[in-house]
Amino acid sequence: MPKAYWITTYRSISDDKKVAAYAELAGPALRAAGGTFLARGLPAHAFESGVLERTTLIEFDSVDAALAAHETPAYQEALRALGDGADRDLRIIEESP
Repeated sequence: MPKAYWITTYRSISDDKKVAAYAELAGPALRAAGGTFLARGLPAHAFESGVLERTTLIEFDSVDAALAAHETPAYQEALRALGDGADRDLRIIEESP
């Protein structure tokens, strides 16, 4: 079964405290759901329409596992903590063969 990758880019951050509260809850929630953080932080470079805001890459065993992680009560609590603190783009993609 192909692995899946959860990629989050932050278009903008309007409230650093809300983002910090989200990160404190989301990290443990996603690890508990089987996610492995591969990279997170500010990009070294951005090209084309890229923005120099926080980016996160998390590996899961499958797309189903990544989708299930998103729906866990613990991750939903993290999303509530984030609220309107950031404008983000979250994508789940499957590993290429």
